[in-house]
Amino acid sequence: MMRFIYSTGLVLSALALSARAQPTPAAPARTRAAAPPFTGRLTDAKTGEGLPGANVVFPDLKQGTATDASGSFSFGSLPRGRFTVQITSLGYNTVTQTVDTGSGQPLNLALTPAATEIGQVVVTGVSQATAVRRSPVPTTIVDRTRLNQTSATNAVDAIAHTPGVSQITTGAAISKPVVRGLSYNRVVTLNNGARQEGQQWGDEHGIELDQYGVDHVEIIKGPGSLLYGSDAMAGVINFLAPDPLPEGRITAQGVANYQTNNNLQGYSLENAGNLNGLNWRVRGTRKVAAAYQNRYDGRVFNSGFNEWDASGYVGVNKSWGYSHLTFSSFNQNLGLSEGVRDSTSGRFVRDVALGGGQVGSQVVSDDELRSYTLFVPRQRINHLRIGIDNNLIIGDQGGRLAVQANYQQNLRREFGDAVAPDTPNLYFQLRTADAALRYYLPEMAGWNLVVGASGMRQQNRNLGLEFLIPAYNLSEGGVFGVVKKTLGPVDLSGGLRYDVRRIDAQSLYLGASEQPVPPGTPGAETKFGGFRSTFNNYSGSLGAAYNASDRLTFKADIARGFRAPNIAELGSNGVHEGTIRYEVGNPNLRAETSLQLDAGVSYASEHVRFSVDAFENSIDGYIFSRRVLNQRGTDSLVSTGPDIGLFEYVQGRARLLGGEATLDFHPHPLDWLHFENSFSMVRARQLDVPADQQYLPFIPPDRFQSELRGNFRRQGQRLTNVYARLQLEQNFAQNRFFGAFDTETATPAYTLFNAGAGTDVADKQGKTLFSVYLTCNNLFDVAYQSHLSRLKYAEVNYATGRRGIYNMGRTLSIKLVVPLTLK
Repeated sequence: MMRFIYSTGLVLSALALSARAQPTPAAPARTRAAAPPFTGRLTDAKTGEGLPGANVVFPDLKQGTATDASGSFSFGSLPRGRFTVQITSLGYNTVTQTVDTGSGQPLNLALTPAATEIGQVVVTGVSQATAVRRSPVPTTIVDRTRLNQTSATNAVDAIAHTPGVSQITTGAAISKPVVRGLSYNRVVTLNNGARQEGQQWGDEHGIELDQYGVDHVEIIKGPGSLLYGSDAMAGVINFLAPDPLPEGRITAQGVANYQTNNNLQGYSLENAGNLNGLNWRVRGTRKVAAAYQNRYDGRVFNSGFNEWDASGYVGVNKSWGYSHLTFSSFNQNLGLSEGVRDSTSGRFVRDVALGGGQVGSQVVSDDELRSYTLFVPRQRINHLRIGIDNNLIIGDQGGRLAVQANYQQNLRREFGDAVAPDTPNLYFQLRTADAALRYYLPEMAGWNLVVGASGMRQQNRNLGLEFLIPAYNLSEGGVFGVVKKTLGPVDLSGGLRYDVRRIDAQSLYLGASEQPVPPGTPGAETKFGGFRSTFNNYSGSLGAAYNASDRLTFKADIARGFRAPNIAELGSNGVHEGTIRYEVGNPNLRAETSLQLDAGVSYASEHVRFSVDAFENSIDGYIFSRRVLNQRGTDSLVSTGPDIGLFEYVQGRARLLGGEATLDFHPHPLDWLHFENSFSMVRARQLDVPADQQYLPFIPPDRFQSELRGNFRRQGQRLTNVYARLQLEQNFAQNRFFGAFDTETATPAYTLFNAGAGTDVADKQGKTLFSVYLTCNNLFDVAYQSHLSRLKYAEVNYATGRRGIYNMGRTLSIKLVVPLTLK
C-alpha cells in the first residue's frame, strides 16, 4: 500500500505565527466576504487613449481578464489581500506590482511603449509571483509567442535554444533537458507546478508532455528553487498551461502543424471556459512522424514516432481561492534507431523473422524508409496523471494554503524481438503518489514567507522478459521554508530544505531460461542483489537583487544542492538498448552535494537590453558512467554483443564554470527591428584525476546565437502582428570531452541558419481569424552531429567510414492556429 512521509511541524508553526500576526480571527471560508469589485483602466502614456485587449492577471490566484474597447477592466470575485498583478499589452512595457484587492481603489495605469520585454513575472519556486528582474535566482521565461515561432518535434526541443539550456537527444522524439551542463535526475520537470515523474534516469526517455498544450515555460537555473525536492540540483523547468479565462467566456482553438523533413503531422483541439467561476480547459492532440533525414544518412530508419495526448482540468475559482481537478494522458510509440547498415551499400538493415525462431537481416526498402510504420526495436510510453490543485485563502490579509496531490502511472515497454515483435522485452510499471502542502503567509512589513512539506511514494515493477533495473520502492519526505524581503531597491530571498529518501531494491534470481526463480534455486544467477539505501541532507540558498535604477539590476546568489542517486545508478545490470550499451550500477554510491555561486548584471531600456550571468558549481560525489575496458583495450566482464560497450557508474569531484550573455538591440527610430544575440558556455572538469579523465561527459559546447527580426503591428486592414526573422546558430567544437575508456569523442563545430515568418489574419472588425507561422530550420541542409546526440555513437557506416547517425537536415514547418470565441 502506498503511503506518504510528511514532516509538518514547520507548517504548523507557520500557521500559529500567522494567527498571532492578525488582529482578528479569519472568518470561515464559507462566510468570507469577497473583496469589492476590483476595477481599473489602462491607457497609452503618450496619447492617453485606452488600451483594448490588454491582459490583467493575478498569477497566484489564477484569475485574469482583458480590457474592453475603452481600456477598462473589472474583477468581481477576487479574495481580499495583497497580491501581485501583472499587466501585459503587445508593444508596451509589462507592469508588475502588488495591490490590495480589498481597498476598493481602482487601478489606473498609463503604459509606456517599449520594444524590449523587461517586466516578465515568475511564479516557480518563489514566495509570491515576482518580477524576473527582482528575483536573485537566475530565471528565464519562454513565452507563447516564442513557442509559436519555433519549429520543434517535442516540448523540450522547443526550449532547447534558450541561453544556458540544451538537450540530450535520441532521434527526433526523445529530448532530455540540460541546464548549464547538468541533466537527468538533476533537473526537476514540472507540469503546471507539480512534479512530472517518469523514467528520468533513462537516456531514451523523453518528457511526457503535449507540446501544443504549453502556454509558457519558466526555467530556474541552479539549486535555488527549494519548493520541489532535492533533485532540483541543476534547476527546475515548469511547463505551464494558459491561465483560466475571464468570467463569462468560452473559447476553442485548433492547431495544425506539418514539417517536411520527417512528414510530421500534428493536430490539436482545445476547449476552455469560465461560467460563474466554473473553469475548465481540455485538449486533445494527435501527432505522427516518419523517419527523419539528413544529407549523409538519407532517411534514418526507424526514427519515426506517433502520439495520442489528452490533458486539462475542471474546477472553480471563487473569493475563497480555487480548486482544480487536473489530468493528462501521454501515449507515445517510437522507433529506436540503432544504425546497423549493410557493409557494402551502406543502406540500413533490419531484423526479420525467418521461421523456426530464427532471426535474419535484410536491407530496408525505400517504402519502409518513407512509411509511418515502426519496426523493432521500438518502445511504447503511456503516462497517466490525475491530481488536485487547491489554493485556499486564509484570513483577509492574503494568506494562502496550497495543497497539491497527484497520482501518476508510467508504463514503458520496449519491443526488440523480430520473432515476437508485440511481446515487450523490457516493461517498467512505475506508480507514483506525491503531495505538497505550502502555506504562503500574509505579507508582514515587507516579508513574504512560504513554508511547507512534501512527500512521495514510488513503486516500480519489472513486467517484461528482460531486466535492466531492479524492482524497487521509494519513499521521500521533506520540509522547507522560503522567504523574501524587500528593502527599498534591494530584494533579498533565501530558504532552507531538508529531505530524506529511502530506496528498497528487490533481489532477482534467474534460472537457465533467463526467467525469475525463487532464491536458493540450484544454478540460479543473481541478476540483482537486494539492497536498501537511505539518503538525507539539506539544500539552501541566499541571494539578493539590487535595482540600482529602473534600468540597471545587479544580482548574486549562493545555493547548496543535494541529490540522491537514482535506481539506474545504484542497481542497473543489463543491456540498455536505447543507449547501445551494457550498464552496471553501484549500490555503494553516496549522494551528490553541490555549492553554486551566481552573479549577474542586467540593463534594460526602451531600445537596449543587456545581461551577463556567471556561475561556479562545485559538486562532491558527482555521478557519471564510463566505459570499462580490459587490459587489451576492449570491453570486459560480460558478453555485450557487437558494438555494445560495458559502462559502470562511478563518482568524483566536479567543478562547472560558465554563464550566459545576451544583447538585444532595437535601434531608434526603427523600433520594429530587433537584433538579439546570446552566448552560452560551460567548462566542466573532474578534479584529482589523470589528465585524460579531467572532462565530464555530455557537456554542451559553447554556443552563439544571433537573430535579426522585424515585428510589424499592422500591414493593411487584415494582417496584424507580422514578423520575419533570420537566425544564426554557431555551435563551437567540443574538444573538452571525456575521452578516457573510449567513452566520448570530440565533436567538430557547425553553423546552422534558421528562418521564419508569420502573421495574424483578422476580419474587418480586427478580430483574429487565424495565425500562420512558417519556419525553416537548418536552412542550408548542413550535415552535423550534436555533441549531445546519443545516435552519434551508433555503428560505423563502413561504406562511408562515418561513425553514428547525423542530426536532422533541412525542414520546413507550417503551423496554423485558429482561435474561436464561442461565448
